[in-house]
Amino acid sequence: MTTLGTPLSAHATKVMLLGSGELGKEVLIALQRLGVETIAVDRYDNAPGQQVAHHARTITMSDPAQLKALIEAERPHLVVPEIEAIATPMLQALEAAGTVRVIPTARAARLTMDREGIRRLAAETLGLPTSPYRFCDSLAELQAAIDAGIGYPCIVKPVMSSSGKGQSKIDGPADVQKAWDYAMAGGRVGPGRVIVEGFIDFDYEITQLTVRALSAGGQVETHFCDPIGHVQVSGDYVESWQPHPMTPAALQKSRDIAKAVTDNLGVGLDGQPSGLGLFGVELFVKGDQVWFSEVSPRPHDTGMVTMITQWQNEFELHARAILGLPVSTALKSPGASAVIYGGVDAHGVVFDGVEEALRIPNTELRLFGKPESFVKRRMGVALAFDADVEKARVTAKLAAGKVRPREA
Repeated sequence: MTTLGTPLSAHATKVMLLGSGELGKEVLIALQRLGVETIAVDRYDNAPGQQVAHHARTITMSDPAQLKALIEAERPHLVVPEIEAIATPMLQALEAAGTVRVIPTARAARLTMDREGIRRLAAETLGLPTSPYRFCDSLAELQAAIDAGIGYPCIVKPVMSSSGKGQSKIDGPADVQKAWDYAMAGGRVGPGRVIVEGFIDFDYEITQLTVRALSAGGQVETHFCDPIGHVQVSGDYVESWQPHPMTPAALQKSRDIAKAVTDNLGVGLDGQPSGLGLFGVELFVKGDQVWFSEVSPRPHDTGMVTMITQWQNEFELHARAILGLPVSTALKSPGASAVIYGGVDAHGVVFDGVEEALRIPNTELRLFGKPESFVKRRMGVALAFDADVEKARVTAKLAAGKVRPREA
């Protein structure tokens, strides 16, 4: 039985989020609704999640000494990684010492923070279908890998990056140098290693949100949300919708792959399947064929659509699961999301058109409160519901287009 304390008391249940962007902000809100004391950590002050948490802390999370000092000072019951740029070996050491419990596990955080760890696990350990791939440490190795069998077109990504940063498609020899330079600039922890993947001729991509939560009997059970379709540009999501139509065979394969990956990532230090929480599993689909792409052991950006489509959105599911509470992945209505970009490079922006957007029937908005805008920085999201998911997609994009950020 889960017992929850009272925030800001000696008996508080304390959860620390490492990374406090728009996704972390929603997790923090979900935790606070359950009476949890929250600590929002980020690399810069006034990050979205820090604006709503009980406590805000700013450190370099990739610095092991800073991370260790903060966790030992705060003594949270749970540490929840929300980004990739974290000193995960330190998390493993602290978990092994019994200092803290990491969600879903410190091992999962380490494996999924770089594409090499998770791709080798999926393809080589679990034998799941993936695109052909090679890892490269130099421009010469990248060219050699392409020439030796990866071929054109192909996709190049830094092994450590997020939201499509540093990712590009290579259509021919003239693109190789440019793709390498872009990958080096977009990596989370500076220049280094890349993965080059052979291009799969897929029909569509989905995100299969997968939840590991405790049953009434205290056993780990796996739950699945309806599949989420999405459009990405340069590896960055720009719209998503739920549910995405799939053949029964493709849906079953997707869930089998998602369960295989998350079962493995859920294994704790003691060898028990103790890792809890929500995972975003990305998959390529062509007909009845399904290929594993990536997995995040946390709420997924494409899953923001669940804020309007599900009775318990992905953030509430994550909060409930990590606290050992029951979950429901039931769909409330088909719906869609569309990204609102900054449009300008500026410190502090104001938003015009919010009223116009919200006058469109069946819509909602989330403005993230980021203190700095970039032209292609995600500053908000428009949400829409409709019995017809295609109509919801049109409505969400219409609402997103009404919101106009500008320099204050």
